[in-house]
Amino acid sequence: MITFLNLNRLNRPYLPLFRQELERLVAEKPFVLGEAVEKFEKEWANYTGARFAVGTGSGLDALFLVLEAWKIMGKISVGDEVIVPANTYIATVLAVLRAGLKPVLIEPAEDMNMPGRIPGKLITPRTKVLLPVHLYGLLAPMDDLSEEARKYNLLILEDAAQAHGASTANKRAGAFGDAAAFSFYPTKNLGALGDGGMVTTDDKDLADLIKILRNYGQQEKYVSKYAGINSRLDALQALFLSVKLSSLDEMNRAKSRIAAYYNRDLTDAVIKPSFYDDERHVFHQYVIRTDKRDALMEFLKRKGIETIVHYPVPPHRQEALRGKVEGDFPFSEKLSETVLSLPSAPYLSEEELAFITSNVNAFFQNTNG
Repeated sequence: MITFLNLNRLNRPYLPLFRQELERLVAEKPFVLGEAVEKFEKEWANYTGARFAVGTGSGLDALFLVLEAWKIMGKISVGDEVIVPANTYIATVLAVLRAGLKPVLIEPAEDMNMPGRIPGKLITPRTKVLLPVHLYGLLAPMDDLSEEARKYNLLILEDAAQAHGASTANKRAGAFGDAAAFSFYPTKNLGALGDGGMVTTDDKDLADLIKILRNYGQQEKYVSKYAGINSRLDALQALFLSVKLSSLDEMNRAKSRIAAYYNRDLTDAVIKPSFYDDERHVFHQYVIRTDKRDALMEFLKRKGIETIVHYPVPPHRQEALRGKVEGDFPFSEKLSETVLSLPSAPYLSEEELAFITSNVNAFFQNTNG
């Protein structure tokens, strides 16, 4: 059986060093914030190229805290509009709603990311933020979006939850916008042993405010200046992420090699993701598209190959968002019916990749024959 992602197999190589660091953490304390978190925050800021990084409890909280801080700073107001891809995980939209803002959805481009040009009809006097998602590990067209932001005087908040290390022109995800949000959920290219998130930014005032907001709005213990939340990156998770960070680029290269293998050997009966000469895509997921998605998924399951759909229900079709988002998004709906993520864990052997590829190809040979 080839599981979609075996976290034990993925994380086992890091355990000896992690055990050493964990013993030190237990001896020294503290377990909430403290040196381990500060160390990883500095490492992540240095890795992404941002001036500051602030650890949070999750990627969703990271998005929310940026938006909440911008409200306090007077940069946006309750009811302002945020342009969000219609093809994304629901957490992106939930963060906007949680901050009291209005999500305005935009159909993706052919690469499934936010398009680089924003139709004028989506821009109103209340439009204040662009929230591109680097979906599946592929950078959104940040040069074009930065130009759009300057044109309309908009802030940019990157949802970089799936794009750890993705880069172009020596600039990494997390350093393009006014701020960015990362998730370290265990399945990410840089994954923790539980939940975790991070905000990156070059704005010191924003970083300082988020540090307060993530800790009950307290500047000093038991004295809250703001109505903050409890969303602190756990020290244990920060420790584990620090251990894994030195291997992130190697992991991304392995996932890119797997993507290149698939792109070379998979049948042209499926639509494959674009492959780039640079590191613009770190293939958090390797996603194909086919009108025969459900049948292919069932066929592979019978062969012992686990696949996943990212994502089966687009945000505007989610019951939780009924009446909270507007518009028709046929391409996003089409994607939800045709996308399929193949196993792409960095540890996969060439024999395993050959088995997956041959079975995908066999399905179409049998179907078309």
